[in-house]
Amino acid sequence: MSKFLKKSTLTIGGAMLVIGVAQSAAAQQYNLGREALPEEVAAWDIDVRPDGKGLPVGSGDVYTGEEIWIDKCASCHGDFAEGSGRWPVLAGGIDTLDSERPVKTIGSYWPYLSTVYDYVNRAMPFGNAQSLTDDEVYALTAYILYSNDIVGGEFTLTNDNFLDVQMPNAGNFYPDDRVEVEMPLFSVQACMSDCKPSVEITMLAAVVDVTPEAKTDAVVEEAAAEPVAVEEVAVVEVAALDMALVAAGEGAFRKCKSCHQVGDSARNRTGPILNNIVGNPAGGVEGFRYSSPMTEAADAGLLWTSEELTAFLTDPRGYMRGTKMTFRGVRKEEDIAAIIEYLKSFEAQ
Repeated sequence: MSKFLKKSTLTIGGAMLVIGVAQSAAAQQYNLGREALPEEVAAWDIDVRPDGKGLPVGSGDVYTGEEIWIDKCASCHGDFAEGSGRWPVLAGGIDTLDSERPVKTIGSYWPYLSTVYDYVNRAMPFGNAQSLTDDEVYALTAYILYSNDIVGGEFTLTNDNFLDVQMPNAGNFYPDDRVEVEMPLFSVQACMSDCKPSVEITMLAAVVDVTPEAKTDAVVEEAAAEPVAVEEVAVVEVAALDMALVAAGEGAFRKCKSCHQVGDSARNRTGPILNNIVGNPAGGVEGFRYSSPMTEAADAGLLWTSEELTAFLTDPRGYMRGTKMTFRGVRKEEDIAAIIEYLKSFEAQ
């Protein structure tokens, strides 16, 4: 837009910005408006391109970005960029693009880091756009990268190393070649009759398992006749739960539910499910991508005892520098004890 504004006419009385050479010529013809002033052009000329053109001089680190994020972004996008309500999810979604419901986030989908900087700088925070300084935008961009496991917790983003950051999905974008490749295929005269000498069935719906099929009585009887192997399960003595504390823990756990789930239907979200965590090894949830510090602690034999969980929940970042869990910590000791007791109630899940 700014490239046109350099040859544009700005209509003052009509509250309309006339952009482009053709419009400028029309404005001159009808004696409307005036040439845009250099400072007016500069106010619009804020775009940042994939090659880095337009980047201002500046820098911002992950932890500064987190503080700004909590203050200005978390109310809509969640504490860890997991989204809140109908506001967009900005982190996660890795390896989902080939699924039926892909999660398109900055980490899983966006090809250029410049788009992140440009959008935050141009349009955020919602309702107070362009209120951030250049360094604040750098810091927020660094935190978003960290939330997507693209950089570590000690990372500082600057105009000098900006182009060194490689977005995970950048290689899956390519120039739009539909005019050369696809349009010729659909521009020929369509065949309307006798287009194929014969029709050949290449696959049946039943074969690809898309047709419901009821079991016959014979199949049911055969399945019922098969012996069922019963595994021996060791019976472990479990200390009785303090149900009043469990109830209090359920309430205190609400601040954790935006990232963690428990129960029979629990799934990994921004954080792993927390069933069966108390007293068990760290980093043990299958399918969840832990941070490097958590993986290293797990390899070193960390067990989530009540004492270790208490220390972690009190100050996650102080306990484990570089952890993905950037939550500031639970302030009240009684809330921590209640949360741990609540998690114990899911040990058998």
